[in-house]
Amino acid sequence: HCPVVAERFSPTPWCWGGRLQTLVCAALKSRPPVSYRNELIRTVDGGQISLDWVDNQASVTYPESSTRPTVLILPGITGNSQQSYVLHAVSQATRHGYRCVVFNNRGLGGEELLTPVTYCAANTSDLECVVQHVKGLYPTAPVLGAGVSLGGMVLLNYLAHKRTESGLVAGITISVPWDALKFSSSMEEPLNWLLFNRHITKSLHQILNRHRKILEKVVDVDYVLKARSIREFDERFTSLMFGYNSCMDYYRDASPGKKLPNTRVPIQCLNAADDPFSPQSAFPVSIVQDLPNVALVLTAHGGHIAFLQGFFPRGESYMERLFGQFVHAVFEHPKEIKRAYSQIFL
Repeated sequence: HCPVVAERFSPTPWCWGGRLQTLVCAALKSRPPVSYRNELIRTVDGGQISLDWVDNQASVTYPESSTRPTVLILPGITGNSQQSYVLHAVSQATRHGYRCVVFNNRGLGGEELLTPVTYCAANTSDLECVVQHVKGLYPTAPVLGAGVSLGGMVLLNYLAHKRTESGLVAGITISVPWDALKFSSSMEEPLNWLLFNRHITKSLHQILNRHRKILEKVVDVDYVLKARSIREFDERFTSLMFGYNSCMDYYRDASPGKKLPNTRVPIQCLNAADDPFSPQSAFPVSIVQDLPNVALVLTAHGGHIAFLQGFFPRGESYMERLFGQFVHAVFEHPKEIKRAYSQIFL
């Protein structure tokens, strides 16, 4: 049901390299108009999470809100519901008649932090809270998780942790860094540091500064702001925030590759071999070969969250079409999927 997988991915002819794909996508990608309904939900520790909904009440395919399938989207490390890849995913899903909800990590959805707690790739408690909330609102509507980059790491870690109790019927990830240590090392290569690492670290600094008043209760904010790379930021902030003895311990726990055998729902993962964020050596090819529920779709080119096609690649491309087809296949062929995986995991 996903014919795009059988296609040969042909990148934009003047945009072959992974770094160039990534940069051009950030500069040129169109932004479909999306109107969200915001909801703030509380967490058990007193924090709050910002959810951006597209209810799609005009859906012809699923006019009943109670049964309308829901796509739960998890953006990247500093992303939120306004990222171009999120807007395109929402556009794809709503055209099929589905509902969408974007899970903005704490502090990234425009809301204030109520507690000195943020987010990380290994912690899945907030995602569990969101899934329970969505399922509580629409108990009979199927929910599919879609994670991009760090959002994909969180999703895979959640699916591995919850196994058959995830509340999700399937998952799809795009440009997941499979090994956090290899991701960090790749991002510290001189050109990658100049083009990407420095920019992301600056964005993390801005987030920290925005919530400085509450976070300085638990960390030395000025010391964290001197971090010059993502790894240094994780050493000084993320690993301490979530109780790890070292950044290496955090990176080991955050890496989802070796946890895939614990997952129990259909999962499709898209990665490019030239992704500067996720080196090819980290791809869990040997693990996936023994897993009937996981499909790892690899392309030679495509960069990080890019996969640009066509001479002027502003609109939808391979990544969006793969996402749309997989989501449609999961929601429109549930009996086939249930039959296949009930046999696999007896």
